[in-house]
Amino acid sequence: MYRLPLLCLVVMVSVTWAHQHLPLLSSEMVDFINQANTTWVARINFPKVNISYVKGLCGTLRNGRKLREVVHTTDDIELPDSFDARQHWPNCPTIQQIRDQGSCGSCWAFAAVEAISDRLCIHSCANISVEISAEDLLSCCDECGFGCNGGFPSVAWEFWVKKGLVTGGLYDSKVGCKPYTITPCEHHVNGTRPKCQDEQETPKCVEQCIDGYSPCYRKDKHFGRCTYNVPSHQEQIMAELYKNGPVEASFTVYEDFQLYMSGVYQHVIGEMVGGHAIRILGWGEENGTPYWLAANSWNTDWGDEGFFKIKRGNDECGIESDIVTGIPLI
Repeated sequence: MYRLPLLCLVVMVSVTWAHQHLPLLSSEMVDFINQANTTWVARINFPKVNISYVKGLCGTLRNGRKLREVVHTTDDIELPDSFDARQHWPNCPTIQQIRDQGSCGSCWAFAAVEAISDRLCIHSCANISVEISAEDLLSCCDECGFGCNGGFPSVAWEFWVKKGLVTGGLYDSKVGCKPYTITPCEHHVNGTRPKCQDEQETPKCVEQCIDGYSPCYRKDKHFGRCTYNVPSHQEQIMAELYKNGPVEASFTVYEDFQLYMSGVYQHVIGEMVGGHAIRILGWGEENGTPYWLAANSWNTDWGDEGFFKIKRGNDECGIESDIVTGIPLI
């Protein structure tokens, strides 16, 4: 009569032991996920880097300052079964964009300026189409946290309201007032970009534009009118996306997230790596699994050309518990 409980215990211990001893970011872990019949497909995204490098990319400090919550009345909104901001606002090119934070834990800043760029275009009816500078936010917002060593998304959005942010495109793009100065690197396969190395230092705050750019730094600033948190209910988040555009979300990253290629991500295996911030731009359902559509900032060779889907409705990895956004001052 004790054989069945004993057998169950042996199986549980064996599975736990196997989970703990799978090499990190390895083909063994990829195989385990792909054989688990879950909702997503894994692959090696970070060849020849150690877990400390990946931890360095996850620079979002969670449980920071909470903003006021804005609650939507959803009775008069007929939310569609699926929504993609890229299709809904086709005249706003930044919604299509995937950026690269390089070897810096600046995800908190990237997700913020990406959503801000999108919303400037959306709320101006595409009359303002600019890339807001991640460099300006990362280097000049002292109160946001520790630069490349992590920051608070809510404070980043408050900085936009109080101090404003200038324009600035990708590394070496010469686009805008302050383009990003940290070199992009190869997150996936060997290619033209340099290999991902140890975390870089936070750039110094320089309150001037690159040579040849006009207007001047002070006159190039774009401001937010207000900023707020969205309640952690999927209908509220969907209503916010549908009415106002993409948002910034924070979530807990586990080791298996680094291996995402396609499908609807949910945590399968591995320990916690850190806090990460991304931009949510839509929702839908794939093979019966509801998801959020999101954009990462690890270049287009990570995941599904830089985008990914994560399970919706159950606060997967905390994805629904810390949504921050705002309305631009047009």
